Amino acid sequence: MAAAIPAALAAALSDPRPLVKIERVSKRFPDGTLALQDLSLEIGEHDFISLLGPSGCGKSTALRLLAGLSPATSGKLTWAAHRTLGASRTDRELACVFRQPTLMPWSTVFDNVFLPLRLSGMTRRQADETVRDALAMVGLSQFTDTYPRGLSEGMKMRVSIARALVTQPRLMLMDEPFAALDETTRNRLNNDLLAIWREHRFTVIFVTHSVPEAVYLSSRIVVMAPRPGRVAREFRIGEPYPRHAGDFQVSSRYNEHVRAVQQVLRAATQGVPVEH
Repeated sequence: MAAAIPAALAAALSDPRPLVKIERVSKRFPDGTLALQDLSLEIGEHDFISLLGPSGCGKSTALRLLAGLSPATSGKLTWAAHRTLGASRTDRELACVFRQPTLMPWSTVFDNVFLPLRLSGMTRRQADETVRDALAMVGLSQFTDTYPRGLSEGMKMRVSIARALVTQPRLMLMDEPFAALDETTRNRLNNDLLAIWREHRFTVIFVTHSVPEAVYLSSRIVVMAPRPGRVAREFRIGEPYPRHAGDFQVSSRYNEHVRAVQQVLRAATQGVPVEH
């Protein structure tokens, strides 16, 4: 029998405390392109939010702003208890996973995962247990001394996820991390990600082009309108965790969620006003 969702996590999902607030944020690039306009979104503690929308709608730009890799042109991003994002957040409170694992080919799996801790000043001995714990979470305990060339694409992505987890972040930003993987590997990593998220209770913002993937993973889905990017519609997927593919993905509820999100996504993509 499937384990019940932890009471603390269930409470957080039903009434999440705000972790990050995006308030009327706009982003204009030097060439004049307006990528985001008046984007507003509240991100709760332990949320799993998927961003959906057509290519070029600003999903990845929003993640870059949250990561502090690019400044907003206007608006405000605040991090927990109304602190300005970037001013009070420590680097170890946030982690990023991108579509490409971007591993160092000259370093072992262990050293790739150790990297953010090494940059924060920890010694290899101090970090040893933490790194091994992160590798155990993604099922790579037996590959600590392996180099990236000896890994499959799915295993490389697991290393990238372990490298993000090793800092024990409060917020994980994931930009189409499984898009380049085959369907079987992608489904397996979806399940593994959900299991890790449920156990460690961080917040995830997950960019994807796949409506079925977003419905399966998310507590909330944000559909974004075409450039300039903004929120077209938000869905709350009020289905309990754990979500086993063999049960949830063949249920009528799942199909209803997928159809509803697809309908709004098509309308937003075509520039049709979406009713909230």
